Amino acid sequence: MTKIGIVVGSLRKESFSRKFAKNVAELFPEGYETKFIEIGNLALYSEEYDANPPAEYTTFRNTVKEMDAILFVTPEYNRSVPGVLKNAIDVGSRPYGASVWDGKPAAIISQSISNLSGFGANHHLRQVLTFLNMPVVQQPEVYLANSPELLDSNGKITNADTLKFLQSFVDIFVELIKKYQ
Repeated sequence: MTKIGIVVGSLRKESFSRKFAKNVAELFPEGYETKFIEIGNLALYSEEYDANPPAEYTTFRNTVKEMDAILFVTPEYNRSVPGVLKNAIDVGSRPYGASVWDGKPAAIISQSISNLSGFGANHHLRQVLTFLNMPVVQQPEVYLANSPELLDSNGKITNADTLKFLQSFVDIFVELIKKYQ
């Protein structure tokens, strides 16, 4: 069983990113298991924690280590990723030389309630993941604009073309994962 960790860059219970992530989790084929990795309980990273990490850091790091690949689904805050997502990435990348992200295939979905669709967040996250030695799905890039209009009251994607596009994205992600197994 191939394990896909899903990291959502929004803490809001009813976040659009979480709703999209739940929809996309259902698109993985048989033999792929998805698991949401929570990031809201992580204290802000400080190098002082490297010698004696909080229990939440250890749990988070061990969970990421168990994953074969990571899907990031995030909104855009101020043309970048939310602080909580960057913090989780920093926690997982430390202490220096012990990154839990190293070599794990990754994919990114960004979304926004506006027309800009999280372009800035997507590209900032790509830059960070490149530094962390994570091979990332390059094409297609997934930017979901006007996100509330794509979901029904139950959080399901209503647009058939969007679902088809996301399925093609998942299929390409699966092919990337196979290259690194």
